[in-house]
Amino acid sequence: MADKTRILPENVPGKWYVDDSCTPCHVCLDEAPGLLKYNDDETYVYFYKQPETPEEEERAQAALDICPTAAIGNDNE
Repeated sequence: MADKTRILPENVPGKWYVDDSCTPCHVCLDEAPGLLKYNDDETYVYFYKQPETPEEEERAQAALDICPTAAIGNDNE
């Protein structure tokens, strides 16, 4: 799982986040396009919206599960 001490600054505050181990592989964007997006130079993704519904929580979890670098976390306070 991602490291809370390495959270990317673009993440909106909340439980879900992406850390700086992200590589722009795109697979998480396919799972949670309404929650994650690329930064301006497309070198990583971040949570621009926290999940608000059970369906969005499921999409965020699917993105976490599929992330090949384990850059997504859901343990932030």
